[in-house]
This record gives sequence, structure tokens and C-alpha cells, in this order.
Amino acid sequence: MSNFLRIIFAGTSNFSACCLSALINAKHQIVGVFTKPDKSIGCRNRFLSNPVKLLANQHNLFVFQPTSLSGLESQKNVAKLDADIMIVVAYGLILPQSILELPKFGCINVHGSLLPNWRGAAPIQRALLAGDNFTGITVIQMDTGVDTGAILNKTTCIIEPTDTSYSLCNKLAKIGAKTLLATIKKITDGCVLPEAQDNSLATYAKKISKKEARLDWSLPASHLERCIRAFNPWPISYFFFMNQSIKVWSSFVKDETKYSYMPGTILGTDNIGIHIATGKGVLTITRLQPPGKRIMKAYDFLNSRRKWFLTGTVLP
Repeated sequence: MSNFLRIIFAGTSNFSACCLSALINAKHQIVGVFTKPDKSIGCRNRFLSNPVKLLANQHNLFVFQPTSLSGLESQKNVAKLDADIMIVVAYGLILPQSILELPKFGCINVHGSLLPNWRGAAPIQRALLAGDNFTGITVIQMDTGVDTGAILNKTTCIIEPTDTSYSLCNKLAKIGAKTLLATIKKITDGCVLPEAQDNSLATYAKKISKKEARLDWSLPASHLERCIRAFNPWPISYFFFMNQSIKVWSSFVKDETKYSYMPGTILGTDNIGIHIATGKGVLTITRLQPPGKRIMKAYDFLNSRRKWFLTGTVLP
């Protein structure tokens, strides 16, 4: 069997584009790329293409952008491409059984967690929020469930204490591309050994919302610090003060001792940051962003706003 496959690729994000780039560089034949429709931006009927479409266009690949794959037209398009395999990476649309069965080797998915941990839409953010020490990439044979298919390959990645969703996603994208190529080689060599997932160990990574990113000072400082890293670069943690929504880009836990201060109480400010009492411990905010302004270090932020953050003030 040839080591070069006829591949349909389905993906949307930067994470997806990293895998598509690896497939192109490995000289596999990409017979079609499925990605989500362009996003409308502003009020002038302008549209923004996603990273996968931009990369596909650079390499003159056939691009399909259906709003759903359940329609007969999409299924016909997949069938006409006569692919050996369909590779799905952070696509955002559900594949019906009729499409899962079309390629010779079926459809495989590159997922950003060590399944069955963190099935679902936001595995990277949920791993950070939970305080996990490691995560990884799992390649699965897709079925009609949500990330429930048999495991074909796995690679582990350590989560560093300073990792954000941005940094961890970049690391996992590179690992995912390498793991994908290794998995394809196993498939073409006929030595892949699918392993059923243990559903009793499954955890679910529900989609992130902007509302969830609001900082709740009654929570422990350690949890709030993880929130700030997990929601960077989207949707960005924030709090309200002086009728403004202030985004928080970085912080650290100054103290984990439980005090009697009301959560949200400002305990002091200095060149390092704003020190805030929480449900347990003290959180120091080091980089902030006021509405319509650039991201600032705490020192610069406080230069014109120190009177806002007087010691003893309680943040809502």
C-alpha cells in the first residue's frame, strides 16, 4: 500500500491549520478541505476567512464551506472526492454516520486532550481551569458520539504553571501534527491497534462563555489565577469597576492563607500589581486592559487610576 493517502481534511482554527500544514509538507494528496463558512465582520458586508481556508487557498486546494454536513449535497461532495481517509481537527460541525462510512479508512479526529478526559468543545481551557498537571493529544477513530471513538494514538504534554490557553494550544498543535503523521503511518502500515475508551472515566469540556470569564472574588485565589490563564486569549477574564469592564491578562497567587477580609477587598497596590482578597488567599493582578485601551502593566495602569484602587475598597 502507498504511504501517501488521498485525504479530505476538515478543520477551522489555527490548531487545525497546523495539522493541515503537516499533511501538505508530508506530500499527502489533499483532495478537499472542509471548513466553516467565513465570518461576517462589521456592517459593510465584509467577511473574514479562517486559518484553514487561508492555508488551503495558498496551496490551491479545493475548499468546501457548508453550514452543515447532514445535507445530501455535502455527502455527495465527500463521496465524489473518493478519499482514503477524512481527518477532522477542531472543525466545529458534526459528521453524520453517512459521511463517517464513506472513506476507505473512515474518519479520524485529532483531539486536544488525553481521552476520555475532557471530551467536548473546550478541552484545553477545561484542563487549565481544573489545575491538571498534564494533558495531550489523542487521535481517535470517529463514531457518532462526542469524542467517544476508539483510541488510535496518544501523546502526553506537561502543563506548565505559566501556561495560558494560547501557549498550551500552540504546544498541542505541534504535538498534534506529529502524532497525526505517526498515526497515518500506522494506518498505512496496517499496524494500528484501536483501543476502546473507558466511558466510566470520561469528563466533559463544555463550551466556554464570556459570562463565565467574569472574576468571582469569593473563589480561591488559586482558582482565579487559573481562570485568567485559561481564558487568555479568549474571552479574557474581567471585573467591573467604576462602571467599566476591566480585562485581566495576568496575575499570580500572592498568598493562599484564608483571611477574614471580604472577598474583593483591595489590600494594597504597588509597582508589581493590585493585591486583592479572595475567598481564600490573595490574588495579585499584574496586567490589565481598560476599555478601548492597550494591555498595560499594573504600574502603568495605576499611574492615572491609583485613586480608584484605594486600600479597603471592595470590588463588586
